[in-house]
Amino acid sequence: MILRRFFILCAAGLFLAACTAAPSADVAWPAVTQTSKPWTRWWWHGSSVTPAGITAALEAYRDAGLGGVEITPIYGVAGYEDAFVPYLSDEWVDLLIHTLREADRLGLGVDMATGTGWPFGGPHVDDASASRYATHATYRLREGQRLATPVVARQTPILRAVGNQIYELTSGIYGPTGQPAVDESRQRSPSDHLTISDLAEPVTANENLQALALDQVRYDRPMPLAALVAYSDAGDRIDLTGSVDAAGRLDWTAPAGEWTLYAVFQGWHGKMVERAAPGGEGMVIDHFSESAIDRYLAPFDEAFAGRDLGSLRAFFNDSYEVDDASGQADWTPDFFDAFREHRGYDLRDHLPALFGEGDEDEAIRVLTDYRETFSDLLLERFTARWSGWAHGHGAIVRNQAHGSPANILDLYAASDIPETEGTDILRAKMASSAANVSGKPLSSSESATWLNEHFLSSLGDVRKALELFWLAGVNHVLYHGTAYSPAEAAWPGWLFYAAVHMTPVNPLWTDFPALNAYASRVQSFLQMGTPDNDVLLYYPFHDRIARRGREMLAHFDGGLGVGFEGMPFKEAAEWMQAEGVAFDFVSDRLLERVSVADHVLLAGNARYQTLVVPAVQFMPPATLEHIALLVESGATVVVAGALPADVPGWGELEGRRAERARILAQFDFTPTPAAGVSEAALGAGRLVLADRLEDGLTYAGIRRETLPEHGLAFVRRKQASGTTYFVVNTGTAAVDGWVPFGVADRYAALFDPLLATLGVADTREAADGGLEVYLQIPPGSSRIVQTSAGAPRGAGYPYYQRDDVMVALGSAWQVAFTAGGPERPEPVRVDALTLSSWTEWDMPALERFSGTAVYSQTFPRPSRQADAWLLDLGDVRVAARVRLNGEELAVLIGPEWQVMIPPGKLKDENLLEVEVTNLMANRIADMDRRGEVWKTFYNVNIAARLRENRNERGLFDASAWAPLRSGLLGPVTLVPLTNGHQ
Repeated sequence: MILRRFFILCAAGLFLAACTAAPSADVAWPAVTQTSKPWTRWWWHGSSVTPAGITAALEAYRDAGLGGVEITPIYGVAGYEDAFVPYLSDEWVDLLIHTLREADRLGLGVDMATGTGWPFGGPHVDDASASRYATHATYRLREGQRLATPVVARQTPILRAVGNQIYELTSGIYGPTGQPAVDESRQRSPSDHLTISDLAEPVTANENLQALALDQVRYDRPMPLAALVAYSDAGDRIDLTGSVDAAGRLDWTAPAGEWTLYAVFQGWHGKMVERAAPGGEGMVIDHFSESAIDRYLAPFDEAFAGRDLGSLRAFFNDSYEVDDASGQADWTPDFFDAFREHRGYDLRDHLPALFGEGDEDEAIRVLTDYRETFSDLLLERFTARWSGWAHGHGAIVRNQAHGSPANILDLYAASDIPETEGTDILRAKMASSAANVSGKPLSSSESATWLNEHFLSSLGDVRKALELFWLAGVNHVLYHGTAYSPAEAAWPGWLFYAAVHMTPVNPLWTDFPALNAYASRVQSFLQMGTPDNDVLLYYPFHDRIARRGREMLAHFDGGLGVGFEGMPFKEAAEWMQAEGVAFDFVSDRLLERVSVADHVLLAGNARYQTLVVPAVQFMPPATLEHIALLVESGATVVVAGALPADVPGWGELEGRRAERARILAQFDFTPTPAAGVSEAALGAGRLVLADRLEDGLTYAGIRRETLPEHGLAFVRRKQASGTTYFVVNTGTAAVDGWVPFGVADRYAALFDPLLATLGVADTREAADGGLEVYLQIPPGSSRIVQTSAGAPRGAGYPYYQRDDVMVALGSAWQVAFTAGGPERPEPVRVDALTLSSWTEWDMPALERFSGTAVYSQTFPRPSRQADAWLLDLGDVRVAARVRLNGEELAVLIGPEWQVMIPPGKLKDENLLEVEVTNLMANRIADMDRRGEVWKTFYNVNIAARLRENRNERGLFDASAWAPLRSGLLGPVTLVPLTNGHQ
């Protein structure tokens, strides 16, 4: 105990020494780095890449403002079979080395998936390394009886394959030369599905695995016996595993009493690598086995031997996704031994309880221990071991832990860059919390995976997705993604089946740099300093795994939906998120790293004001003891609702309960003046027990930002000179007024990261002595507010008030179509007062056109006087580049379609050009209506997100789509602006 206290105090001193205040500085954007730029997942279809193609692609990505790529090889393209490069072959590694060299030359970073598709697996994963599952059977005997039934089990065969793979297409798939790309003899009609009897064993013995697109293969085979244990009605137990011969005959006569025999059999789960590239097809590994991960990584060691991978930043692991198949991978061959090592007792003594029979309390506790052991194994034997292997190759790891049957906070924390995905802000906070608490500078996101249906996502949609991750504390976004496509591939080129298609053939690529510049500016702030959250929220892992559910393992996708319903923890997280209390999640294991100095909780490089423990049922005594130590060392801990009611698990139950009682006995609670709040002092700290979380936090003096009351979502980071807020107006009304910020600083700088506007903000002291900043933020827009104790140096931020009078631009627009296809329409003259979608202009070519049009007109300087002018484009579909008199004012990607014309920019006569780009959708829909073949991919071959966009063959089909509105829709007006604000 004394040594632990000493560690807590010393760690605090080191942290405080690093936080010495710095003087105020000039208002300026931070330097943009390779890491502050967004990266992209780079899909290599069939690994059919060439050195020249790699160089050309990387140059295009650099020019678009990307900071790096993550190489993930996937399924191939029909017609390019001769260009397939087997994964990890010498040729493939040569291509990797070329990529690293070229990326280094271009200033780009490179990560690579540790495999093809996902999860880890491939042709070298044999039965000894493949994922396992368990099943059980029971037999009943009386005294003197022998078991006549053999103790055997066979796997029920399973074959699951992707439903729209090439072998189901009977015609229409052609290569570049017009010849059939797939041998007709290897194709099957949709009514003639593959069956398990069609496959050879092992699965790697089958030809054309790319076309078969297998997702799960479980053969009809006997299942090895893992244990046979007899239990009597008197409570006796006999392990009979060694009494069963190879044929399953049990040599045993039941002694006195009634006996139930439990047999546990282990089978092969059969999960295959999803979306595997050529040479990467095969079974998924057993994630709970050290030998399995070691054997899996051995071919990488062999392939990389003697090669220079020094500039490879990270190896990547996609989300767990083993159990999105039939059954679960819920076993590993040495599980009984591993369980005894981790939990301290023999699981074979409690098989009835494990399978939900007998005393309910024992059953839940044994199941909890079973699940926690798998959580430990996934951390120790997979995540940590893979990470150590990567470090041995001079690289770090990026890891998606969600989906795992484990405490994902611990898995994330064991990663160098924890990575999340999805559209749930609390889910994303799992990865950023683990990074913050464990002191990792970056947390990343797989971004814009499925925003809308294919070809319907705008840059504004992607921007909104990125902002959600940033608000969740993520500071390193990666798009999902960009497919390599050779120059000779016909439009729309090679595409991934589930993505927003950030590729150079997308018409929006011309404006993609604007989105990337915006992301770079935001992330340049979010990668500075340290997290500035006030609360650590205890994550009740044991409560979650004590909920039985329908399956043996409990999976954690990161969200607080499935499994957390009705828990005070979920209510606490949602309330704090909505009410402006900044927090991170913390697990039992991560809490052990937390120390105290000057009444502040220290974790990683972050400082927290309190730990919140919502009413939990189960808490390990070690966690409770550490909480007591934190309190004794000066921390304030808030318990909302009730103290932990019990300890989890079965082993040494009464001893652990006694330890819990001993620890809690240290706290003598007395009422406080606050209703529903009592307090217990211990050492230099206090434990606050509150009926309601809100009252407990108020009593503990924890700040609550009022930004959400103004419709503003935020994330906060701390620098030596002050605090940085990234705020987004998530409401429907513009913010135009004084907004309080929960800091003691007196000054602020203000930044618009989309339009790159900056300056010294107008500030004032609030009634409560805090800081108020004047903000003008339209709905959907964002700002960065950087507070400081000293006055920042620089010009004032440009505030303007709009006049109620608008000046319409009434002359006609000349519209020239400058890029896109399938053909370029002729120039058009349209009336400015009746602007509409170009798909409505009675020109059939425009209904199928995807690309860019330049709207231009000349207009005189308005007669009205104004300090500046706001150009309002009205409505744009879906991106606009605005030029005035040949000078670019802005690239607008939405949801704002306004740009300020600075003073002095208007002349007597002015040329306004608005370059508008639409989506790929109209051209794709026309191709589908015409029956043009563009879906030429193995495996999923472009899957529809929505059922209504799926044809009879299971393929995505846009032929029924009406043309989407496109172009400059207006009305376009000039709004006079007056300097200043209300």
